Amino acid sequence: MTFVSAADFAASHETKWPRDLRAHLEAGIFEPPPDNAILGPVAARGAPNGLILQRGQRVAAWGDTGQVDMTFSVAKSYLSLLAGIAVADGLIADLDAPVGEGPEFASAHNAAITWRHLLQQTSEWEGTLFGKEDRIDRYRSLASEFAGKAAHKKGDRRPLQTPGTYWEYNDIRVNLLSLALLRRFGAPLPEVFARRILGPLGGSGDWRWEGYSTSVVAIGGRDVVSVSGGGHWGGGVCIHAEDQALIGQLMLQDGVWNGRRILPEGWVGLSTTPCAIKADYGLLWWLNPGGVYQSNASGASYFAIGAGGNVTWIDPVHEVVAVLRWIDMPALNGFIARVNEGAGDNL
Repeated sequence: MTFVSAADFAASHETKWPRDLRAHLEAGIFEPPPDNAILGPVAARGAPNGLILQRGQRVAAWGDTGQVDMTFSVAKSYLSLLAGIAVADGLIADLDAPVGEGPEFASAHNAAITWRHLLQQTSEWEGTLFGKEDRIDRYRSLASEFAGKAAHKKGDRRPLQTPGTYWEYNDIRVNLLSLALLRRFGAPLPEVFARRILGPLGGSGDWRWEGYSTSVVAIGGRDVVSVSGGGHWGGGVCIHAEDQALIGQLMLQDGVWNGRRILPEGWVGLSTTPCAIKADYGLLWWLNPGGVYQSNASGASYFAIGAGGNVTWIDPVHEVVAVLRWIDMPALNGFIARVNEGAGDNL
């Protein structure tokens, strides 16, 4: 088995999502009207593509890896990188300190929310942000999101718990993290991302990170768009596999690039440390202890995952970074098995 067979496998297992993503979102793939109202830009997707790196060297690729597409929740992991930069700059002194800044944290319940809660998706924040009420993401279950078999209906008013005691995947509260980081940096997050992360990696200028028509806020005397942590209601990161592979390689190299530390020391380790109440989740990165997420991947593996089959897989055991665009997610484990065989042959 070679890396090429893994590439061929990925290319032949395209997501079932249609190319017209706007129509797909408007059809209520995540939630029914009116909660599914699109607030930001949506672009049609291209064909499957991706690449595999081992020890920083390209060993296989398929499709057009320069194709700029939406990434959906992969953007959440990029917000985690920006949080690391904020820590390095002293803008966040303690992840366990309350975020506090802004009217969104004014209530007694929300005042207790810390940066760690937001980064681990345990904040239980209550409110409406940019026209979306947190209630939309209550009772959300990724296992049944597209199957319609959840025990509770997504969007029902689940009783809120104490911040830090309940894990629930969501988009609205991640958008709150983005807004909180914007306030700390005092500059648009795409500018910070370009200057502090992709620029030093030698990334392209082909990507963009967008928000909503409703997410314009005043920062330092100017109007700035607070970007979204996914494309659930439009917006988010549009990027190609080449730039995504650089970001994955940065994580594999513990935040160091060409001898220069980009992410603060220990940040990658912290990002991939399991949440106390969710063993397969770190700081906006999916983890794989005991192969619980993908059985063919090493337990040290971690993932940035976006809806529709957008994946960055990082495996420290085999020193592999793989970026997959628009793969049928049930096929991911088979792709990983084929990469492992190729990686084993290349040890």
